[in-house]
Amino acid sequence: MEPDLFTAAAEDRQEKDPTSSPLAVRMRPRTLDEVVGQQHLLKPGSPLRRLVGEGGGGPAGASSVILWGPPGTGKTTLAYVVSKATNKRFVELSAITAGVKEVRAVIEGARRATGGFGKETVLFLDEIHRFSKAQQDSLLPAVENRWVTLIAATTENPYFSIISPLLSRSLLLTLEPLTDDDLRSLLRRALTEERGLGGAVTLPEDAEAHLLRIAGGDARRALTALEAAAGAAIATGEAEITLETVEATVDRAAVKYDRDGDQHYDVASALIKSIRGSDVDAALHYLARMIEAGEDPRFIARRLMISASEDIGLADPTALPTAVAAAQAVAMIGFPEAALTLSHATIALALAPKSNAATLAISAAQDDVRRGLAGPVPAHLRDGHYKGAAKLGHAQGYVYPHDVQGGIAAQQYAPDAVRDRQYYTPTRYGAEARYADVVERVRERLGRTGEDADPS
Repeated sequence: MEPDLFTAAAEDRQEKDPTSSPLAVRMRPRTLDEVVGQQHLLKPGSPLRRLVGEGGGGPAGASSVILWGPPGTGKTTLAYVVSKATNKRFVELSAITAGVKEVRAVIEGARRATGGFGKETVLFLDEIHRFSKAQQDSLLPAVENRWVTLIAATTENPYFSIISPLLSRSLLLTLEPLTDDDLRSLLRRALTEERGLGGAVTLPEDAEAHLLRIAGGDARRALTALEAAAGAAIATGEAEITLETVEATVDRAAVKYDRDGDQHYDVASALIKSIRGSDVDAALHYLARMIEAGEDPRFIARRLMISASEDIGLADPTALPTAVAAAQAVAMIGFPEAALTLSHATIALALAPKSNAATLAISAAQDDVRRGLAGPVPAHLRDGHYKGAAKLGHAQGYVYPHDVQGGIAAQQYAPDAVRDRQYYTPTRYGAEARYADVVERVRERLGRTGEDADPS
């Protein structure tokens, strides 16, 4: 790091009075061994280990890396550890405030340091996705020639936000959301260590559980909430951070919701049943409960996709594409913005016309198959693309529908055992009314007298 006079003064004040810094800053790991979570990136010989000088140098120098992960998973922390542990020159820039001019100044300084003093430079560039293509292009010569070793951090998918030449010259390291166990370890360390709260207060299980829900996998959020709650407890002379104190300081009620227990399934069930019942307000209530309780947004998105087929189907053919698009968006952006996408999809599904005809159709067809109503495929429908198929009578007599006026060839398609079974019974709701007319005409053209499937 190359601090100016103001940065140096601030760091000196923090050393003399650690409590002048936020708890999240004070509890930053000092070595890679203190890092919570991300163990898949910290194995011996990993790029991060090599950046701090472990494992020696040799002809294969440390590679530039791009750290990709949700907020609060440790991207800045890892860069901070590298800055403290490495004997290399360390420079930090933020893409929010820096531009090409600042990048070029760092690169020029790195070339002078390498040529004049033989000292390598590590450049940490936070929020690299905010750089334009031209700004990212300015990094290429330095990374290509190893004038700097780049550590770039991003919360956005780098395949969309970072130019391909820079990606190809760097190692992409994906950070995973921190687990509750990771955050629990971090909170307990902050409570007891001298640089943290030094044992000034204790944290009972219910308050700890609420902090974990609030955090949603974000270490910075967890420590910030803990610091606020601890400050309130100390100010009132309390030796324990109660659940009520946590609720009051972070302004968020403890949602009774166990992600591994009954509440997980009960609330998810209520969400889907409210959508099925077209009660958009109830559906949004249950969605909000799941979001506030820290439910995995991908789980919610999966339930919405199922609902789109199970309860809406062809009554609104846009329902499933909407749910699938929401799931894809959620996977890319994560919380908190994913709440907007989930709300969008939930409202669309709740207000869509409903039909379970597709659900009943496949259930009836599966039931027949399970009961042994299958039989051989009619000979004229069998594969005829191999030598000898004609001698077996396969594909003989097949009528190509595109050669028939109207595009419907009146021939047998189903096996004899289910020849007249009718599995799909369309409703007259929404867009499915059109399908009801179509299926009626097609069955008449095919000469299907009709026999409704009876699952019993």
